[in-house]
Amino acid sequence: MKRAMVVGATGGTGAAVTEELIRQGIETIAFGRSGQKLKLLAKNLGNPAQLTLAVGDAFRPEDIAGASGNADVLFHCANVPYHEMATRLLPLGEAVMAAAQKKGMKVVAVDGIYPYGKRQMDLVTEEHPLEPHTKKGKTRLAFTQMLFSKQWSEVDTMIVRLPDYYGPSANEASYLGSTLEAIAAGKPAIFIGNMHVPREYVYLPDAAQMIVKLAKVDHCFSQSWNIPGAGTISGNRIVEIARKASGQRKPVISLGRAGLALLGLFVPVMKEVVEMLYLTEEPLILSGEKVKAHIGSLVQTPFEEGIAATIRALQEKATRI
Repeated sequence: MKRAMVVGATGGTGAAVTEELIRQGIETIAFGRSGQKLKLLAKNLGNPAQLTLAVGDAFRPEDIAGASGNADVLFHCANVPYHEMATRLLPLGEAVMAAAQKKGMKVVAVDGIYPYGKRQMDLVTEEHPLEPHTKKGKTRLAFTQMLFSKQWSEVDTMIVRLPDYYGPSANEASYLGSTLEAIAAGKPAIFIGNMHVPREYVYLPDAAQMIVKLAKVDHCFSQSWNIPGAGTISGNRIVEIARKASGQRKPVISLGRAGLALLGLFVPVMKEVVEMLYLTEEPLILSGEKVKAHIGSLVQTPFEEGIAATIRALQEKATRI
């Protein structure tokens, strides 16, 4: 990988991947629809010389191709809101793949665990059956099938799958991101799902480091990879760590099916979360053995360190706004 392009560079995963690429000295094109957000990303990274900003519409293959320069690897980190997933996820992916096919770029697509459906093994490997039972899971499965379609014969693609994530760049696409953001700001927060059940989360800087390592290895393409977190942790423990780091103790309210349905009357995206609550009740835990075998070791920041670092970064960010 000599030069990279990150589509969706100002989102949660995109910002983390962009930062990791820059940290490794790789020339990077950060592509997004908001010039203001791209400039803020560059500023936060210290306006590095090897970073180029490109404004465009990720649904337009010509915009992506036109901005890609001589990039040889494209990181597809763009996403769509929950309530638009059924209609917009595939067109977005097709636009990215069409651009990659035109320019001869490899593609690293960052996705989640929805296509796995319900857990069928204690540690979910990449061989876990893709048997989604939810609407969003089925849409994500169709997305997977599209990425590996023979239609894109000139594109070498890999999919990296993350559990729910957190970190300084995490946004509303992360269940936990908005919770930590509220705690850092000293505001009442909501926590989606059961706060007693331990679940898996990955710290975004860790995930980005592993993703970039995989992208540097040619034989890692044409397959999927599970990116695990640092184990499991309950919502109660997360809140305890975050409150200690923030010095704040405002209420944190757990939202289950009834609460989300009610909130969904006013915030449409929240009612879309309900069908995914099974993941908060019977969590999937990813195996990292395949990744470990190919990149040598896993990057797993302990939750105490990662959550505290996230709170500090969010508070520092607030002071700059």
